[in-house]
Formats: sequence, C-alpha cells, structure tokens
Amino acid sequence: MTPAPADGGEPVRTYTLRGADGQPYQSPTPGTLGGHRRGRLYGRLDCPSALRAIAHGHYVTHRVFFADEATAVAAGYRPCAVCLPADYARWKADRESTTR
Repeated sequence: MTPAPADGGEPVRTYTLRGADGQPYQSPTPGTLGGHRRGRLYGRLDCPSALRAIAHGHYVTHRVFFADEATAVAAGYRPCAVCLPADYARWKADRESTTR
C-alpha cells in the first residue's frame, strides 16, 4: 500500500508486517524475514523453498513479513528448516526437550 501524503509530496511506501502479537501493522521499513501464516514458519526472504513455492503460484496468499526474528518467534512462528537449518535444529531440540 502506498498512501499519498497530506502535503501532496511524494507517496510514502509502507509495508504490512506482523507484530509480536501476530497482528498486521504498517511500517515504513520492509520486513527482513518472510513467513507462511498457515504453516506458522519464518525464513529468509531469499529462501529457496519459499521462492520455489511462490514460482509455482503457491504460498503468496498466506505470506507474512516480520521486522526481525524476535518478533517472528514472539508471534508463534518457527524457523524454516531449509534456509535457517541451525535455528530450526535448536527450535526442534528445545521443543523435544519440553515435551518429554
């Protein structure tokens, strides 16, 4: 969304990001991470798995963006196993240790 400024100058570009509460909000700064709302996962914007799904016409309607990793985690999203394998391994190990 690009609303026109009240002073008639250049339009200000805004980006829809998700906050720690999982709710969308407008930001003048683009997100650094992309995610999938239904899958509740986040990853890099250049994630090969996400880009492949987008190229095949999937994923786009459920795509969300986050300012940073802490916000994605606070919103209840997990790291992508493809583009963030070390973060995913830590998440998985933490999850397994809490379910025992």
